Amino acid sequence: MNPMNSTDTLAAYQNISNVTGEMVAAAQAGEWDRLTVLERHYATLVSRLATAQPARLTNEMLRQKIELIHKILADDAEIRSHTEPWLGRVQSLLGNAGMERRLRRAYDQEPGGT
Repeated sequence: MNPMNSTDTLAAYQNISNVTGEMVAAAQAGEWDRLTVLERHYATLVSRLATAQPARLTNEMLRQKIELIHKILADDAEIRSHTEPWLGRVQSLLGNAGMERRLRRAYDQEPGGT
């Protein structure tokens, strides 16, 4: 475990919050490649925080941490509101493409098929 003091811990939550804010903007703009890059950065930051030794926070720092967590969760919900419909469309397109391939194979295998 990597040691983090209280200031480092709060800064880590702030960095995560900043990245999720950027992720919201990317999702709203439909910038899926940028969102993917930001997701990797987010995962790295979260992993670093998860492996850190817990630091003692003052009451004020704890309040700030809770505010940041609420913002991160709200950002996550906003990101999902943009990505889930997009993923649904992609899955539908992929499903339609698979159905089309199966139909072509079925009709190409029929005697006298073109």
